[in-house]
Amino acid sequence: MTTDKYNILVVDDDKEIRNALSIYFSEENMNVFLAGDGREALGIIESADIHLVLMDIMMPRMDGIQATLEIRRTKNIPIIILSAKTQDKDVILGLDVGADDYISKPFNFQELSARVKSNLRRYLKYDSYQKDKDGDGSQIEIRGLILNPRTSEVFVNGTQVHLTPIEFKILRLLMENKNITFSIQEIYENVWKEPFYNSENTVAVHIRRIREKIEVNPKEPMYLKVVWGVGYKIEK
Repeated sequence: MTTDKYNILVVDDDKEIRNALSIYFSEENMNVFLAGDGREALGIIESADIHLVLMDIMMPRMDGIQATLEIRRTKNIPIIILSAKTQDKDVILGLDVGADDYISKPFNFQELSARVKSNLRRYLKYDSYQKDKDGDGSQIEIRGLILNPRTSEVFVNGTQVHLTPIEFKILRLLMENKNITFSIQEIYENVWKEPFYNSENTVAVHIRRIREKIEVNPKEPMYLKVVWGVGYKIEK
């Protein structure tokens, strides 16, 4: 993967972390922009062509959750949350408002680099292809659950539910393949279009959030079923 044209934005109030990530990704031939809080990050995104954001959660002035929400109003660029282990609830909230992935602090630079490159490839290649493909998509309906690939809309018994881009892709994969069970690895590789790399928690969190949005009772799901020891499926 050639990376010299890619711009990533590191958003963290810890100067040492910002500098360390700047040095590391600069050596990976990426252009690195730095912000100390969410508000500064929004200003950079408005003035520069940013391809991916590494977003801390706890920051002054504007935290990572609010910044992610604001970015998602106008941009579909990948956002990876950098979280301390004590911020699990905030991670789930971050994924819910539109983040694509997360990695815990302290992180391994090689793992973080793999996640960054994976999300960049998906965004710059697969997402563009998927948008073209969606233009010819047909509406899918399963017992009151409707997914429209053309408009990226989902309805449950006539009521629209709002999914993040990743949640929509997972649901579409399962609805287009009714009664077929996908493992967590298969879901990741089909949706992220990259080899599976320690991403069990990322997929599990997205599955849980989808259930909370489309199921009347997420603990007894009518649509998104677990096949214990195997994976997940949507039943016809």
